Amino acid sequence: MARILVVDDAAFMRRMVIDVLQTGGHEVVGEGVNGNEALARYQELRPDVTTLDITMPEKDGLTALREIMAFDPSAKVVMCSALAQESKVLEAVKAGAKDFIAKPFQAPRVLSAIDKVVAPA
Repeated sequence: MARILVVDDAAFMRRMVIDVLQTGGHEVVGEGVNGNEALARYQELRPDVTTLDITMPEKDGLTALREIMAFDPSAKVVMCSALAQESKVLEAVKAGAKDFIAKPFQAPRVLSAIDKVVAPA
């Protein structure tokens, strides 16, 4: 079971991700609606894994990812976005993302991404 922070500007998407994670036995320790909240909640909660949307108001997920990785180089972040273009996926991975889930997602894909990220190397 992982402690997870879920960040997405769409409330219904946060709810869907949270439901999948909780059904899979994980604990959702916090939520955020933009990149500013992602960084603040990460620093406050120190989750095992953070899910980040890419397109959000105020600060996008790629910027938040870079800031989280600068704060904690061992952070485990899974990007979760409808923007599944190859360039965005590559940019996220280069910035430190451990996995990328394309929306609309399937519950098993979300859980397998979390399991992969939290599994000991």
